[in-house]
Amino acid sequence: MDLSAFSLAGKTIMVTGANTGIGQGIALSVARAGAKVIGVGRSSMEETAALLLEIGAEFIPVQADLGSTAEAQVMFDAAWDDHGPIDGLVNNAGIIKRVDAVDFSEDDWDSVMDVNLKSMFFLCQSMGRKALQAQRPAQIVNIASMLSFQGGIRVASYTASKSGVLGITRLLANEWAAKSINVNAIAPGYIETNNTEALRADPDRSTAILGRIPAGRWGAPSDIGDAAVFLLSKASNYMHGAVIPVDGGWLAR
Repeated sequence: MDLSAFSLAGKTIMVTGANTGIGQGIALSVARAGAKVIGVGRSSMEETAALLLEIGAEFIPVQADLGSTAEAQVMFDAAWDDHGPIDGLVNNAGIIKRVDAVDFSEDDWDSVMDVNLKSMFFLCQSMGRKALQAQRPAQIVNIASMLSFQGGIRVASYTASKSGVLGITRLLANEWAAKSINVNAIAPGYIETNNTEALRADPDRSTAILGRIPAGRWGAPSDIGDAAVFLLSKASNYMHGAVIPVDGGWLAR
């Protein structure tokens, strides 16, 4: 029986930062599309595991500190050997530090860049190496941000890292598109997650943000998850180096 072009049946997809928020939403959407999910995070993924169990999906939790590039690479290679081959990688794990630029510390800079950009690149590299060695097609989806296009406020390292995510996505697409490895990105708008909790709790900021979003609401993690399914499926086979804003119309305003 022919499968839908959007089906992920028979595929194994790794999602980093799958324990909560957008990562959890992506894991659920990917599982609903038929994939086996390898969820990576530094904290417990019991909640995500329970949600996937409810829909009868196969979920493999892997604990790793993606602030360490070496640990990230060892984790990926072990997951490929134990549970792979891996067909798709979603680099979602990310952290944010909110501090005025004049007070921003080197630690505030390095800790965010290590997770959001450095480990993201080296996980892409690990995926590319394995796929090329095995002569297998692969899909990589990097989670960018509205701050890949805009400056933001009080989030210097986050803005720098997410601008870098978009640049690295395009670079890898240039190198790997002809080798059957698709590298694309999603730029989430304002989504209901732990990272935006402080903004949603601030009446003035929340009102200002909602006032600019044509859709009139904060996004849900599933909004990002369903876009990821598209980029992980054969429906997006001719997409390379693209970034899809999933933002309720924020950038169009």
